[in-house]
Amino acid sequence: MKSLSANAWFLCLLAIGLPLTCLSATSPTNRTILDPYKLNARTLRALEANKRKQIDATKDLGAFHNFQFSDRVEASAIAFRNRPVEDAAKNWKPAHYDHGTGIVVADVDGDGLLDLYFVGQLAGSQLWRNLGKGRFEDITPLAGVGLEGRIGVAASFADIDNDGKTDLFVTTVKMGNALFRNLGGGRFEDVSAKSGLDYKGHSSGAVFFDYDKDGLLDLFVTNVGVYTSEEKGAGGFFLAYEDAFKSHLRPERSEQSILYRNLGGGRFKDASKETGLEHRGWSGDATACDVNEDGYPDLYVVTMQGDDRYYENDKGKRFVEKTAAYFPKTPWGAMGVKFFDFDLDGRMDLFVTDMHSDMTEGQTKDGKARYVPAFEKQKSETWCSVEWTDAFLQGASNNIFGNAFYRNEGNGRFAEISDKIGAETYWPWGVSVGDLNADGYDDVFVTAGMGHPFRYGINSVLLNDGGRRFFDSEFILGIEPRKDGRIETEYFELDCSGADKGNPLCYHKRGTVSVLGSLSSRSSAMLDFDEDGDLDIITNEMIDRPLVLVSNLSERKPVHFLKIKLMGTASNRDGLGATVKVRAGSKTFTRYHDGKSGYLAQSSIPLYFGLAEAEKADTIEVIWPSGAKQIQTENIIVNGSVTISEKPN
Repeated sequence: MKSLSANAWFLCLLAIGLPLTCLSATSPTNRTILDPYKLNARTLRALEANKRKQIDATKDLGAFHNFQFSDRVEASAIAFRNRPVEDAAKNWKPAHYDHGTGIVVADVDGDGLLDLYFVGQLAGSQLWRNLGKGRFEDITPLAGVGLEGRIGVAASFADIDNDGKTDLFVTTVKMGNALFRNLGGGRFEDVSAKSGLDYKGHSSGAVFFDYDKDGLLDLFVTNVGVYTSEEKGAGGFFLAYEDAFKSHLRPERSEQSILYRNLGGGRFKDASKETGLEHRGWSGDATACDVNEDGYPDLYVVTMQGDDRYYENDKGKRFVEKTAAYFPKTPWGAMGVKFFDFDLDGRMDLFVTDMHSDMTEGQTKDGKARYVPAFEKQKSETWCSVEWTDAFLQGASNNIFGNAFYRNEGNGRFAEISDKIGAETYWPWGVSVGDLNADGYDDVFVTAGMGHPFRYGINSVLLNDGGRRFFDSEFILGIEPRKDGRIETEYFELDCSGADKGNPLCYHKRGTVSVLGSLSSRSSAMLDFDEDGDLDIITNEMIDRPLVLVSNLSERKPVHFLKIKLMGTASNRDGLGATVKVRAGSKTFTRYHDGKSGYLAQSSIPLYFGLAEAEKADTIEVIWPSGAKQIQTENIIVNGSVTISEKPN
């Protein structure tokens, strides 16, 4: 493959992305404003065409879809706005800063309402308390979890000491990961150093799970790889290498992910070597699930430039890499990952989103730009008329160039059926899974888009049509187009008469130039934050205020649901690793409690079960991480919350 400079990448991306970058310049003698909507006419026409196509296709959709989401960010009072580092904006490089940051959810103050923590880059991170009725307030100064001056990436909420209060872990780019112990009342204490979790590296996703079943939550932290130098840029971030996207070809830039064992007393130790889990790969996220159903949680680790890895837990003593036995082909550019029961057969299926493979989709071989809605639902094959070489891919015979959906067929067999069920999306980051229409089948929200200097890319909603297929529904449900038709925002300013006059975007410009770029989402969470019985969606954007997408499902039809909160005793207090089955009439709904709420995110949220038309639930069965099995047949309040405390056998 040819060696590409950042400028060559940019030129290629012009062909791929039809960038939305526009300029509005002011100077003492000149003021020019270019209409972005006129410049972006092709994208807007494509959005409208997609909308018409989805509406026309609803005749074939059996799942209930007569409801809408509306963006109520103003009513929520949430004022957080993520600000990317210059290497993901002004000095754009094909580097890993543009992978964005997470959002996590938990009831941090014990008032029964779910609060939000937004991870930021230059903006710092913020904790927003839920006041009820869809309104929030910023309590970051009170909580002490802002991490100002640190470039954040991901976060996880979990009760590390089983005291009934959810604690917070945050990863950063080479500025020290942080653990905050929840003191109650919305206050936290920084215990990073004494916990042993203050690693400084290129950390990303963080997964709490009890791998050895001792009742304490352990932690797996993915480290991407060394994509920065020691030189710092504006705001104190570490500058990315110009060839960061090719760093997977340089062994010296490898960075091992870390498995931490919880020792109790708020202390952790690196158990990677003793358990054989010395994972290396350009990995941004991971998830846990008991894939072989032996009672011990296994680990699936996505790799954004290469092969994913599945590690089987050998009775809490060691991990054995068995990817080929279960998943012979994995996505080459994976980002998001989630296990869930797609078809109500009681087995956990696996959905993996692939972002980087979509960067290959550029031009046809005759050089024409390939921007047509159809290819957004296809696997990727070429890149800017130049195929990725086998050397760049490091062997591709066992790779999928697009999303993967593995249906669990039992007995350790998985079938990859993404194209058959309509699971392909474009420029995807993470997945949030939940029953958006409360029909008992889990749906998927996929964050997507690239931002500057690319064109606008839509977020996707995949409605589950009875466990048979997914149905593209973001336009039907009002999530796309965005409120007021917004597709871009101001990304950065240039001083074209001073420090930035050599920037290509300053050509024939003087004074201050505002550069616009397309909006794009990164992380998301599904939760019923307004307590009306249906699931809402909240995002963390690359550079913008969040989307606060409120569902009106409960206004359109009677909603039957259950929210189940687990309280472990012999098991960890959060009940992470438990399998919960709700039987209602002829159907059984199964959830594996992994806390996985979206890309770069793990949250402490009650399990939500849509019950379709059932007006009562017959039984709730919990298989706890300890191995205890518990069945409840009484005091099951439909359309409400049930707290189940573990009763050891």
